[in-house]
Amino acid sequence: MIELRTPAEIERMHEAGRFVASVLEATAAASAVGVNLLSLDRLAHDMIRKRGAESCYIDYHPSFGASPFGKVICTSVNDAALHGLPHDYRLRDGDVLSLDFAASVGGWVSDSALTIVVGTPRAEDLALIDATSRALDAGIAAATVGNRIGDISAAIGGVANAAGLTVNTDFGGHGVGRTMHGDPHLPNDGRPGRGLPLRAGLVFAIEPWFMLGTDKIYTDADGWTLRSKDGSRAAHFEHTVAITDNGPIVLSARS
Repeated sequence: MIELRTPAEIERMHEAGRFVASVLEATAAASAVGVNLLSLDRLAHDMIRKRGAESCYIDYHPSFGASPFGKVICTSVNDAALHGLPHDYRLRDGDVLSLDFAASVGGWVSDSALTIVVGTPRAEDLALIDATSRALDAGIAAATVGNRIGDISAAIGGVANAAGLTVNTDFGGHGVGRTMHGDPHLPNDGRPGRGLPLRAGLVFAIEPWFMLGTDKIYTDADGWTLRSKDGSRAAHFEHTVAITDNGPIVLSARS
């Protein structure tokens, strides 16, 4: 069911968004050569406890997951595109790391993601990260009253296509509210002028993710991590965005 949020509810979601942003900032700052992915998960878990928030991930068990996720943040490294399950791995120089985090504060959810390079970057990785970040910005700019879902999708896909990237539409953006994943699905490519009309009060997670050499993925043996079919590197950005009569508000904006 697609629901419209009141201005008061959007402000409460903004509170959750500020917390989610703070966790992503802290975990990104802590990511360095030699740091274990499990320590990043512990940092996020500690911040959840101190805030009195609730994890959206730890007990999450959708149909595409082999078991409850069991951790509180997704840590996707190099060819891991989405849903990276934290495990005993120490970050290496040049690793591409995507951090994806969602939490509930006072019963309202925010969901956000970013991608960084640990240590020495490669030019092609920086170009991929830049294109994915710009695709998020383009999607947000299209999230205006009077447009349609397809306009957001087309804006994201247009950036990808211009960068020579292909787009997987199996996973993408989604509605956000009392739960992390709600209707509607928001694919990362599409045709403008199609789909749900955008109205004030809609809140979405807009979520571009691209891989350098393919749009095909497979599930790792851990039952969660989605990896690029050809081993190429991936990048992922996401913000929770409210549509208002005065334009989109990024509820998970980082400082």
